[in-house]
Amino acid sequence: MFIQTEQTPNPATLKFLPGREVLVRGTADFAEPDSARRSPLARRLFEIEGVTGVFLGYDFVTVSKSDDRDWYLLKPAILGAIMEHYAAGRPALEDEDVGSGHAESEDEDEVVSQIKELLDTRVRPAVAQDGGDITFHSFDDGVVYLSMRGACSGCPSSSATLKAGIENMLRHYIPEVVEVRQVR
Repeated sequence: MFIQTEQTPNPATLKFLPGREVLVRGTADFAEPDSARRSPLARRLFEIEGVTGVFLGYDFVTVSKSDDRDWYLLKPAILGAIMEHYAAGRPALEDEDVGSGHAESEDEDEVVSQIKELLDTRVRPAVAQDGGDITFHSFDDGVVYLSMRGACSGCPSSSATLKAGIENMLRHYIPEVVEVRQVR
């Protein structure tokens, strides 16, 4: 098994590409070891000293590290853990029922539907290339509230991405949108 790695805009996060499907649908974000109960892969990665976060996407695993650790020391242990996990035939999640970031509502208004459509078709694929995800939280009085996950969470350029990229695009296509804010 050959696992590729890619840098992300966040220097504390590295993207690992195992060359196979990680999750069938949606994403899963584990910000601490206690949150990883349903993921054997995330639990194993958190056993590596210095790992502070694990994010699972369709075909990638994004790992965040503490500032006092260097990638050249962590990377071999992470690669080994991912390789062992897949060699043993274990699933990334024990319960594969993860969401794609937002729930559909029967009475969802047209503006919210347009926002979600633009996020799903134009923003999320680009953000996934950087090892992260962005999810819709809410829309209130012209303000879109979004959550950055994976490599995008805590990334130095995430606020610029929100303001210069996503906010400008949403305002261009949806006149009701006046601002985009990040929620944690």
